[in-house]
Amino acid sequence: MSATPALMIQATGSNAGKSTLVAGLARALVRRGLKVAPFKPQNMSNNAAVAVEGGEIGRAQAVQARAARMIPSVHMNPVLLKPETDTGSQIIVQGRRWGTLRARNYLDKKAALLPAVLDSFARLAREADIVLVEGAGSPAEINLRAGDIANMGFAAAADVPVVLAGDIDRGGVIASLAGTHLVLEPDERARIRGFVINKFRGDVRLFDPGLAAVTRLTGWPSLGVVPWLPRAAWLPAEDAVDLDRVHASTSSRVIAVPVLARIANFDDLDPLGMEPGVRLVFVRPGEAIPGNADVVILPGSKSTIGDLAFLRAQGWDIDIKAHVRRGGYVLGLCGGYQMLGQTIVDPDGIEGPAGTAEGLGLLDISTVMSADKSTRLVHGVHCSTGTPIEGYEIHLGRSEGLDCTRPVVTIDGRPDGAGTADGRVQGTYVHGLFTGDVFRKAWLARLGIASTLSYGAQIESALDALADHLEAHLDIEAVLSIARSRQTTSASAA
Repeated sequence: MSATPALMIQATGSNAGKSTLVAGLARALVRRGLKVAPFKPQNMSNNAAVAVEGGEIGRAQAVQARAARMIPSVHMNPVLLKPETDTGSQIIVQGRRWGTLRARNYLDKKAALLPAVLDSFARLAREADIVLVEGAGSPAEINLRAGDIANMGFAAAADVPVVLAGDIDRGGVIASLAGTHLVLEPDERARIRGFVINKFRGDVRLFDPGLAAVTRLTGWPSLGVVPWLPRAAWLPAEDAVDLDRVHASTSSRVIAVPVLARIANFDDLDPLGMEPGVRLVFVRPGEAIPGNADVVILPGSKSTIGDLAFLRAQGWDIDIKAHVRRGGYVLGLCGGYQMLGQTIVDPDGIEGPAGTAEGLGLLDISTVMSADKSTRLVHGVHCSTGTPIEGYEIHLGRSEGLDCTRPVVTIDGRPDGAGTADGRVQGTYVHGLFTGDVFRKAWLARLGIASTLSYGAQIESALDALADHLEAHLDIEAVLSIARSRQTTSASAA
């Protein structure tokens, strides 16, 4: 294993800001002239990105790669779990579908994935000046310790030092840090070289006694207190709990999005939510789709037939059909596109129990699921406006029917998607369409909405602001020293 400097950010719990801290550190260090590689051994998310090799990785690692000014690679997230039910997930290994397992079965098999994880880490380490590693969940989840590849199991196997982050916004951060120290094994405690307090609101000086208390209880030094940074919410997220983070417009032009149980790749919608002229409304279970919506977007899904049943259970099928009768527009993305058709057939039970489901009947297409998965970056043209588009495909299944003669886009001359004769109902397999300013401006203009957003510039601005923020509030030199200590320990072991 290479002795490349490396540091692992773990946390006392999920959604504590690990992904954001890694992204901010990556941008800060690359601005110092270092070649930085982000890495997450195991991720669980239905918000995925397509890497340069054509495989899947978690969305957060794609954002971190952008922060590091690197091209996303499957080796940045070698194990990706994509939940299909409450107890089962599709397993992606080094970008490719490895199988589908129930949670208990995965716990028995995850140790077998450690060689692939270490292989990917070594590949990145050979090409980087420093590797920034993100943990998953918390190392305090000792019920998951056996065969661990996500936190301390990986850190020990790769000999990587750890910094522990605590989320003060949710409360109990002193107890969380001290409690993590309590349940860890002695060698695991020693691997943690410092702690960070994240998401602080108010006067940070008021927490000085708290910092002293954590150090007294754990022996770990403080590396800084990071105040809440609203602009970090502009960065694409991978957890559905963050859906409402950037959508604050009061515009009268409404785009409504039903929140499916297995919603996937919902960051497709971020650019629309950042447009001042659009009010993006996420419709929660039990709520009705707003009657004043201009457009209803059916998002991607990791379990299309299951989410179609969920949609009907909320009564959204009735709302959507009423919306169409009023002259409203509907756009389906990937799984949402499949739902708009006549039938969805899953003969082999790829996404759940084998069977056939009746679609919403708004497009004259039918979809058949198969084990073959399309994952690739795409470039093409939007048929209605002639504007260039770019995005990616991550989907199972093939859709065919009369409405496919009216495609939404062409990709290398190949038609994709389908639409009704009046163009009010459309669907496509392409994700990421709205990140393109030219396409988004043209698409919104057809609705009579002016676009004023430069999406890429906003993301770059947010990453630079995040890096500035961490430079101001973290001891970056201490962080670098901890990462470089790996060279010393590796040399000693040799």
